[in-house]
Amino acid sequence: MNIPVIQESARNPAQAVIDEICPAGEPWVRTLKRGQTFRIVDLEGNQAVDTLFFSAEDPLERYSAADTIRIQRQLYLGNGSILYSNFGNAMLTIVADTCGRHDTLGGACSAESNTTRYALEKYPMHSCRDNFLHALAHEADCERIGLSKRDLSSNINFFMNVPVTEAGGLEFVDGISAPGKYVEMRAEMAVLVLISNCPQLNNPCNAYNPTPIRLLVWDPQ
Repeated sequence: MNIPVIQESARNPAQAVIDEICPAGEPWVRTLKRGQTFRIVDLEGNQAVDTLFFSAEDPLERYSAADTIRIQRQLYLGNGSILYSNFGNAMLTIVADTCGRHDTLGGACSAESNTTRYALEKYPMHSCRDNFLHALAHEADCERIGLSKRDLSSNINFFMNVPVTEAGGLEFVDGISAPGKYVEMRAEMAVLVLISNCPQLNNPCNAYNPTPIRLLVWDPQ
């Protein structure tokens, strides 16, 4: 298990070429150019940000949890972590991080997982899988490279704390994030970013209160 390392960024939000708020429970899609830097800000603390990355040039290449964990021999993401694709290529590098740990294993909430973890009557509740599917069907950037529901894969949960027990199980526990914490990544290739700002209302980790996030992009300095 890696020890969280805090690294602040010197980038000025006033110089960002994109500075947007993604409301609680909503999807967000953008394409990053190679060399651009991308920041996710946890505005109110302990908000899970479920994220997928795809090559903007070849949609068959996408973020791979298995390759990222295997190559770096780390379960958690933090400052200095490289996000690898299923082709073994570096997609993004975390260059600043004031949270210190991000989950690679917990996956995205869905209608099915809500019924399994919580109760049968939770099935109709909105979920990250719903957000991903909606974006894949309606966002122009997704349509441009031909993405569809068949392209859903294991996602990153930024700001989420999911320890692995000695028995090999997963625990969904209180996060270590706080208002204003952020993670910042440099794109090592042109990538499409697909986010679900998690709408989960059943997990105490976010105090049963999904909150907005801030998303910024800078051109290479």
